[in-house]
Amino acid sequence: MKRVRPGTGSGLDFIKKRTWTYPVTDIKAIVNRTSFVVVGGIATRLYMPERMTLDLNILVLARDARSLYAELEKAGSRKIGELAIPGSQWELPDLTSLDVLESNADWARVAIATPNTSPNGLPIIALPYLVLMKLQSARTQDLSDVSRMMGAATSAEIAKVKEIVSQYLPGALEDLESLIVLGKLEIK
Repeated sequence: MKRVRPGTGSGLDFIKKRTWTYPVTDIKAIVNRTSFVVVGGIATRLYMPERMTLDLNILVLARDARSLYAELEKAGSRKIGELAIPGSQWELPDLTSLDVLESNADWARVAIATPNTSPNGLPIIALPYLVLMKLQSARTQDLSDVSRMMGAATSAEIAKVKEIVSQYLPGALEDLESLIVLGKLEIK
């Protein structure tokens, strides 16, 4: 924060854009019985300028994973292996890499039940839960995504994010506050 100067990020036109330029596999055509939400880099497109990502990530309740996997197999998808976190990696018929994240968390039930919708109809995780996931991950790219999403978020959206983070990951509130400040500095 000592070195960041307001307005030194991307132009405001770019920061305020929400695009859905790069094609995304219509996973709903493959998985149409099991509830899930799109997470990860693809999901960020609803909340910040689009960034390039080659894989598709979805979140499913652990209890529904078997059903989802059956749908993937029926569609001709191939399981590649297990992830380091609960879930697995798949190759879809169109060769898209799909990471399926499984969760039993209370917040995951709500997140899957209350998605936003992408321009092409995919269920996208709501912003507060996407931020929560990215803070839990704490990878550099995820923290960068949080900063950029929070920089573009409205006051009401930020309040809802803070509410969810304080409920499920209170130890990350200080980090979230810093990421909000940095995100807002980028767009001033």
